[in-house]
Amino acid sequence: MEKHLSEMTLAELTREEGVACSCGKVHTCQLRYFRAESGAVRLVPEALAARGRKRPMVVMDENTKRAAGDRVLAVLTEAGIPYTEFTFPHREGKMEPDEYAMGALAMAMDPRCDVILAVGSGVINDCCKVMAHACGLTSMVVCTAPSMDGYCSNSASMIRNHIKVSLYNACPEAIIADTDILATAPDIMLQAGLGDMLAKYVSICEWRISHIVYDDPYCEEIAGMVRACLKKIVDHADGLMKREPEALKAVLEGLVISGISMAFAEISRPASGLEHYFSHIWEMQALQKGQPSDLHGIQVGVGTLLTLWIYEHMLNMEQVDTAKAEAAMAAFSPEKWEETMRRIFGPIAPSILEIERKVGKNRPETQQRHLKRITDHWDEIRQIIHQELPPREQVWKLMESCGMPMTPKDLHLTAQDTIDALKGSREIRDKYLTSSLLWDLGLLGETAEKLPCP
Repeated sequence: MEKHLSEMTLAELTREEGVACSCGKVHTCQLRYFRAESGAVRLVPEALAARGRKRPMVVMDENTKRAAGDRVLAVLTEAGIPYTEFTFPHREGKMEPDEYAMGALAMAMDPRCDVILAVGSGVINDCCKVMAHACGLTSMVVCTAPSMDGYCSNSASMIRNHIKVSLYNACPEAIIADTDILATAPDIMLQAGLGDMLAKYVSICEWRISHIVYDDPYCEEIAGMVRACLKKIVDHADGLMKREPEALKAVLEGLVISGISMAFAEISRPASGLEHYFSHIWEMQALQKGQPSDLHGIQVGVGTLLTLWIYEHMLNMEQVDTAKAEAAMAAFSPEKWEETMRRIFGPIAPSILEIERKVGKNRPETQQRHLKRITDHWDEIRQIIHQELPPREQVWKLMESCGMPMTPKDLHLTAQDTIDALKGSREIRDKYLTSSLLWDLGLLGETAEKLPCP
């Protein structure tokens, strides 16, 4: 490996043969064309030609059509490129990446098209990735906001049967980011992108811990790449809210590289930890109540502050209290746990209970195995926390300077909503989170009750 991943350009990271890594793997992603500059929307025909695509299915919603879609269609028309247009119908509240959205898109699919061209950000891009994968096509995206890091990930964050899930497919083969369009994004979209990136402090820390406790495969080169793009975004945070073109470009590139890290790792570990699961549960709570939720990145920012608070308190433990952990497991009641899950998840509780039946996170032998590894490596775990996580106050000040929501109360969430989110976070997927670590230490319940959620 001639360079560290963190030192490579996007062109080097996305070369077709992949990147041979010191971890022994050849990392690859499907992205082949990336442009971020003023007026970049004019390059849509070039991107199509570069990949040999003849007829795009252009997918947008009412907002992204106004922001960029009409310009994309005009460019395609001027270039004489045939296309099929689909605009998601209006829905009350924010659009969700669920069965309704996928059904609407499936019914509109034109079999003459050989590529799906998303015009938008998170939800639209995710829906297009899922549909392209199902149809055996590739996708491309024209970005409308630097609001999240999923543009280039090989997964889509979807809602299936009212549960937030990650569906692994493929990242777009072309990403076009017109900084003139990005500059028109609302403040909240820019703040969401920053919130999604600040989460990477936690995700890398958690990834390293899960490698020790849960045997998750870990690559230091990929982690270094994420740390580098996080630093780049934090360094440009002031310019982001001022909509400075260089800052918009730097932030978008950082978000794209974060997505590449997930494609390289073939899991979401490099970019998603407990802070994302706060957001996932809050979204699921809102769906149950028939209420809108805040943007994913906005919720993730608040979840990051909560998770940093948890780790600051965890660092006060110089040694693992094994007696406490063992007592918590001895006192565990499957009946009371199921009752809590039914209260937290309501009508989707059967799906949550089925996950436990398959995975067995609550089995005594599982906790005992994890507890031994935690105890044997506690000094190393504490060192990882020191290495990866900045002081919570530092992140708080950065978010505050950008006018972001800071607490669950700012998101109109109750203390109980937040307590339930922490308790329920470890249940919705088979993934070792900070809440899993708390569970194994016998600290999940008391930590949840002490969360700073006024």
